[in-house]
Amino acid sequence: MKGTRSILLIGIALGLVLLGGIYAYNYQAARQEENRSVTLTYVEWSTEVASTNVVRAVLQERMGYDVEIIPVSASAMWQSLTTGDSDAMVAAWLPTTHEEYYNQVIDQVDNLGPNLDGTKIGLVVPEYVEINSIEELNDTAEMFESVIIGIDPGAGLMSATEEVMSEYELTEFLLIEGTGATMTAALADRISNEEWIVVTGWTPHWKFSKWDLKYLEDPKEIYGGDEQIYTIVRRGLDEDMPEVYNFLDKFYWTTEDMETVMGWNEEDGADPYENAKRWIEENKDRVDEWLS
Repeated sequence: MKGTRSILLIGIALGLVLLGGIYAYNYQAARQEENRSVTLTYVEWSTEVASTNVVRAVLQERMGYDVEIIPVSASAMWQSLTTGDSDAMVAAWLPTTHEEYYNQVIDQVDNLGPNLDGTKIGLVVPEYVEINSIEELNDTAEMFESVIIGIDPGAGLMSATEEVMSEYELTEFLLIEGTGATMTAALADRISNEEWIVVTGWTPHWKFSKWDLKYLEDPKEIYGGDEQIYTIVRRGLDEDMPEVYNFLDKFYWTTEDMETVMGWNEEDGADPYENAKRWIEENKDRVDEWLS
């Protein structure tokens, strides 16, 4: 009688263990199914359009995730990672351009390191312009119609330029807000007539392969030296989506890679996502390294 009862109890215990395992398996499967959606945020610069779409293409075409990409201002991009409204971004320009934003959230996000080296920001003019330094701008203000053509007001580049104007006492100039597209359109118009123009610029950018341009020297080093573009993710992504986290941690490419995609994106009727798919198809070995 006791033996029969013991066997029965062991059977019940094994059944509970089995049911627990099935429940755990189903729970994990359901959780993984829920976590097949990824949200990426970015500032709508041509560099970030290229990199964000390449990351999106890898996640969707190679890893099977549903990806939403959301263009926002620089401040909103950083804030969205702290609120959980987005999972990641590959658009952090450090240590200078986005320094202020990063310092505000440094304890609330995970920094996965650089995904691209060799970036730079500053004031850019056509090669034929006969000055070479920011210090020479005031004396030639009339040649530039006393304006500096900028981009979106929330960009770190614009904040740095405002500081440059103050430190170099560029009292003859007005900084015009706009977008990356309006800035390059103004460049195209002035260069076609060989007129002087000064714009806020950054590298990598397709404009340097299209026109002969140069950075004005910055003796006070307010714009800083060469920068890097970093990958930043929300806290907890490593636990929620370790596969996504590991890919983002390994994502790294060169300025030549980025400028290739940027050049394709400037063609008439270009679709940035289709171009990103084209790039990952033509660079399978690189993508395989990211996913290894």
